[in-house]
Amino acid sequence: MRTSFSIRRTAVVFAAVGALALTGCGGDGDGKKESGDGSGKGTDSASTVDLPKLDGEKVSVAAVWTGPEQANFTKVLDEFEKRTGADVTFVPAQDPIINFLGTKIAGKQPPDVAMIPQVGAIQQAAAKKWAKPVGAEAKAQLDKNYAKVWQDLGAVDGTQYGVYFKAANKSLIWYNAAAFDNAGASEPKTWKDFLTTAETVGASGVTPVSVGGADGWTLTDWFENVYLSQA
Repeated sequence: MRTSFSIRRTAVVFAAVGALALTGCGGDGDGKKESGDGSGKGTDSASTVDLPKLDGEKVSVAAVWTGPEQANFTKVLDEFEKRTGADVTFVPAQDPIINFLGTKIAGKQPPDVAMIPQVGAIQQAAAKKWAKPVGAEAKAQLDKNYAKVWQDLGAVDGTQYGVYFKAANKSLIWYNAAAFDNAGASEPKTWKDFLTTAETVGASGVTPVSVGGADGWTLTDWFENVYLSQA
């Protein structure tokens, strides 16, 4: 898959579990493409994406990632540097990232790229005129490689601002079949059934629901899914 990566002055690129261009500051890229490892010579193993030649360009990437996630993403940035010649800096962000980005933009120190985890944040950025539409070549690659439903998630009022690169199903509920059998409960089919089943399992002496809520985002994601399905 080919794509151009042009860093324009007065443009910032945001990525949410997609990529979005916003108003800010950046260098001027020449948009020249380069294949494979950055030498212009492709390899058989890891050159399926043609990247632009960005020698001397500085690119900052903001995301709310820490620990192993940040470490793994840094490896991606290192490979990007190797293949393009760009100098990439990871910018640790805070939640909610849209507020963090607003502060950076107001201070005239926006990142060139940001990872945004919510569709609503892309819409907010576009409404505030922080966002810049993706380029024609990127849009062509979206049309070629993405189903319309995924394109729509990164678009606002028909204009493509975001490119989704990651998705996760984080609201599955696993249940203990033996505990259900012991309580005489059956698999719930509706939200009302779920509440009734939880009471039945609880009455048998087993805690009906356990949530890994040490970090707030797990509860937030779960609540969002419940709300969207029941509101």
